[in-house]
Amino acid sequence: MSKFCIGIALFICACSRPAPIVNNADIADQFRMAQFVVGLWNSESSNAMNYEIWTQVNDSTLSGRSYSISNKDTVSSENLRLVHRNGELAYIPTVSGQNDGLPVVFKLTSIADGTMIFENPGHDFPQTIKYERITADSIVAEISGIVKGERRTVQFPMRRSK
Repeated sequence: MSKFCIGIALFICACSRPAPIVNNADIADQFRMAQFVVGLWNSESSNAMNYEIWTQVNDSTLSGRSYSISNKDTVSSENLRLVHRNGELAYIPTVSGQNDGLPVVFKLTSIADGTMIFENPGHDFPQTIKYERITADSIVAEISGIVKGERRTVQFPMRRSK
């Protein structure tokens, strides 16, 4: 009977253990899968040319910049970082004129070959940022979230500049 009780106790302990921390190999794989954004991307909207530029800084950081130009004026600009910190991959935009110029952290919630999703449920808008590789020369960035009780989604289809 005591072996049975010990077995049950071990089973309960094994089932109640927290999820394992992501190991370094997993982190390296996540970072590798995120590198599809590296390059110069652009799109044209009805009133502006939009650009997003990503470079690899080192083996744990991508640095980016996103901006829109309308009538030769920069009408929006943000600095972007995609970085491994504290065992997690994070997307960190700093948008001029927003959030007192401070960065906002979105944590990776899903990554697969060609798609990555970052979330910050406490942020006003967006709460979700998604990048999806369509082809080697085409990606779609998407921001989404709840605004005044309604779901809002904005997509930014981009092509790689040659």
